[in-house]
Amino acid sequence: MSDTLAIDPIQALLAQTSLQRNLFTATSRYYGIGTNTIAAADGTPIVYVLRRFLPSPDRFQLVQEHVVTQGERLDNIAAKFLGDPELFWRLADANGAMRPEELVETVGRRLRITLPEGITGSSL
Repeated sequence: MSDTLAIDPIQALLAQTSLQRNLFTATSRYYGIGTNTIAAADGTPIVYVLRRFLPSPDRFQLVQEHVVTQGERLDNIAAKFLGDPELFWRLADANGAMRPEELVETVGRRLRITLPEGITGSSL
């Protein structure tokens, strides 16, 4: 048995071009994050997603702020301001939160509602 992992021929072809296979949708926090492969003890290849680092909040253009009220949920706030409850992670990124749920634990906390990372514009 070889110590090297079998290379997926499709991935090998894509690696030689500017095309990349994305495992995640464009709205996922993992979109554009690469993968790597390790071998299990029995030689079976295991593909995993590379580590995603929390971006600096200063990379986000503030649009407005929202004050957290009693019983609010982050997915509902994301639905209201971003149009999609699954984009809650954008609020976490814009507010420097490693644990998204911490954003709604304190009533009265001011959440930054921002444009996507790296997009500039003006506040409303």
